[in-house]
Amino acid sequence: MRQKSVNFGFEARYFQSAEITADTKELIFVIHGYGQQAKYFIRKFGALENDKTCIIAPEGLSRFYLEGFSGRVGATWMTKEERLTDIKNYINYLSAVHRQLTSGRETLKTSIIGFSQGAATASRWAAMSQIPFDKLILWAGIFPPDMDFERASHEFSDKKIYYVYGTEDPFLTKERMDEMKELSRKLEVTPTIIPFKGGHDISDSPLKQIFL
Repeated sequence: MRQKSVNFGFEARYFQSAEITADTKELIFVIHGYGQQAKYFIRKFGALENDKTCIIAPEGLSRFYLEGFSGRVGATWMTKEERLTDIKNYINYLSAVHRQLTSGRETLKTSIIGFSQGAATASRWAAMSQIPFDKLILWAGIFPPDMDFERASHEFSDKKIYYVYGTEDPFLTKERMDEMKELSRKLEVTPTIIPFKGGHDISDSPLKQIFL
């Protein structure tokens, strides 16, 4: 048996909080976690909506039923199967969305929030795509341990990096936090750390602290 691959056109959706106008100054890409849908995830960022900001919620390219063979649907950015192909595909997809929205609008600033599984997705995209961005926020997730640290360190050197987490998040163990510290050291970055009282979810107070 021989494995082959093929390139073909692929259409994928994304959601945005409002139309981009002459008053829009910043795009905030919000990258959801495992099993979520972008159309629901974007609603968690209402605290940031104003005339100068547009929230952009891309969606993982693989969707699946969360339970059984019907009912609620979620999306994922990648699995362990064909992971390098998945990474390449989602970086191409995210970059295509960014190009479409910023074409002819080069003065727009870009910030990126990656939540849970989306933290690794956001980190890889920011490090590998060469898109201009100002802020990278990892929320309830950490840098992926298989990054190209030299390249990522260069891309992140003049950027604002934040690490946000809920103090009652059951997924963020001491070992996970220690891993984040070690990965930050390898990347030669010092994230601004913002804890908040809460669990594995988005909270308004850190969003306002970072953006408003």
